Amino acid sequence: MTNREKMMALFTDALGSALPGNLVRDTLKVEAGVLTVEGKSYRLGDYRNIHLFGSGKASIETARAVKALLGNRVTGGLVVSNYDAALDGIGVFESSHPVLTEKSIRAAEILIERLSALSPDDLFIYVLSGGSSALLEKPAPPITLPEMQALVKGLLANGVPIEDLNVVRKHLSLVKGGRLGRFSRARGIVLVVSDVIGDDLEAIGSAPLFFDRSSYGDTHAVLKKYGLWEEAPESIRTAVQKGLAGQIEETPKAPNPLIDHILIGSNLKILRKGKEKGEAFGIPTRIMSSRLRGEAREAAKAIMAIGEEIASTGHPFPPPVCLLFGGETTVTLRGDGMGGRNQEMALAALREFQGNPRFLFLSAGTDGIDGRSDAAGALVDHRSWQKAQEADLRIDEVLARNDSYHFLKATGDLIMTGPTGTNVMDMTALMVL
Repeated sequence: MTNREKMMALFTDALGSALPGNLVRDTLKVEAGVLTVEGKSYRLGDYRNIHLFGSGKASIETARAVKALLGNRVTGGLVVSNYDAALDGIGVFESSHPVLTEKSIRAAEILIERLSALSPDDLFIYVLSGGSSALLEKPAPPITLPEMQALVKGLLANGVPIEDLNVVRKHLSLVKGGRLGRFSRARGIVLVVSDVIGDDLEAIGSAPLFFDRSSYGDTHAVLKKYGLWEEAPESIRTAVQKGLAGQIEETPKAPNPLIDHILIGSNLKILRKGKEKGEAFGIPTRIMSSRLRGEAREAAKAIMAIGEEIASTGHPFPPPVCLLFGGETTVTLRGDGMGGRNQEMALAALREFQGNPRFLFLSAGTDGIDGRSDAAGALVDHRSWQKAQEADLRIDEVLARNDSYHFLKATGDLIMTGPTGTNVMDMTALMVL
């Protein structure tokens, strides 16, 4: 195999480990009527009925794998996702993503109704993944959907970090920050596929069944900090003020003792799989971080600086070596081109090493969708530079237009997986020869 083929095999193997079917098969076992999940055991015969619920972009395929494992033990359920699909014996509700709509509210209402109907003798399994924040919403009365939409849009327009955005959303919602879990008296298991850096259970899908350490005081502070308090609709200000006065119950501040949360998929897990594959090829492979973030171009520059040090001095690792990074970067849009954070990172890395044959750089999204394109990401090497020179493609001009997709399509470097049904952020690899 060529080094390029090895890099692709490393990514493909790592991605395969994050596909919902494989996650479920690797972490859930049923033997003698006992379900075991990451060391926790549940005697299935102790429950009258077993229900399967879920929300998120990976929920349908994860639910499908759980249903295949448990078979007829599952008596029904509902999964909320961003697309429709047939799911044996389980209802599927196609909701909205990434923008809240009436579908998001209806999805929440149905889940509230179904969870409320469970008895203490029932068990539910809930598959949770990224995307749930938009797919599932029920604004706290008297807040209307347009008011919630406008507030979220304003928060995003002001560059509010996701952590602060979640604080506000949880306190204006009846289903976020652990509030959905209050509707059920049944025993619950939440299987979590993480799409956030650090795998914070309070952040994934806005934690509908977990708990929340933030408060109405924090919500008020965020809105004041970003200049949105005075212009917020009266209903939102009233809800926050009632919360501050103790007239509205806070989000749960401790885990629900009836509901276990178990992380079955994460970025770090795929990096470990990638390391296994790299070393099976005889290439020393190092996991550098699963918390890569910030501007994609700057991240590429920092990674290449490490690669250049290795190539020049042999520090911190002697070549050959493959460095693995995970996480999720961002792109500040300046042009109207096509691409995504992974393609932009690959192109920025190519700008650094140009025609040097000692470097190969790969970056791709595990969901198979990178920005506004049908590519997952890209893999570039010195031949990419040669093809670009022959085609008179200029990286600086392309990056200025945010048009990495067409550049990498012309050089034949796009990674095309199609939608994968999972999402554990991105994987980036630099091989130094």
